[in-house]
Amino acid sequence: MGHSGNVIAELTTDHREVDELFEKIEAQPVGDKRRRKLVDELTIELVRHSVAEEQHLYPAVREHVAGGDEIADRELSEHATVEQLLKEVEGLDAGDPQFNHLVAKLKVDVSKHLRDEENQLFPLLAAACTPEALDELGDKIRTAKKTAPTRPHPSAPDTPPGNKLLTPGMGLVDRARDLVSGRGKG
Repeated sequence: MGHSGNVIAELTTDHREVDELFEKIEAQPVGDKRRRKLVDELTIELVRHSVAEEQHLYPAVREHVAGGDEIADRELSEHATVEQLLKEVEGLDAGDPQFNHLVAKLKVDVSKHLRDEENQLFPLLAAACTPEALDELGDKIRTAKKTAPTRPHPSAPDTPPGNKLLTPGMGLVDRARDLVSGRGKG
């Protein structure tokens, strides 16, 4: 899928990619090593996506959307739950019984979060921002994903300024670890 357009188009494209990864995971036999590789790909995508939202989307929601603080806080709480699940599944082998349980829980939580964003948050943001502002946010999201971490860091800050200062460094370290280990490569 192509990544371009305003913030809503960009994030919706990410959402469909996450849905596809869950489908690919579920298509593999339980215990298959391909499930582990696909969960690593899913983790990379979810972490990059979440970091970009935390850096740019949620501050925009706080600024432009009525009740934005409450909405952003709820979204950040959901991100924290997902990130903790990603951290728990990170060290497990695909044959571990806990692996499948955590992946199933992850799918339920992530799917609910994605649908809530698409059905509630995105329409509110679209109504509150100019098309130019939405385009600018899309560019910021794409840029943030390029330097974002690829592994879960549940104890890292998820709001500005801490997240904007620390996440590029964590991202650099994560990408170096991925390169050495081959993680995230088909």
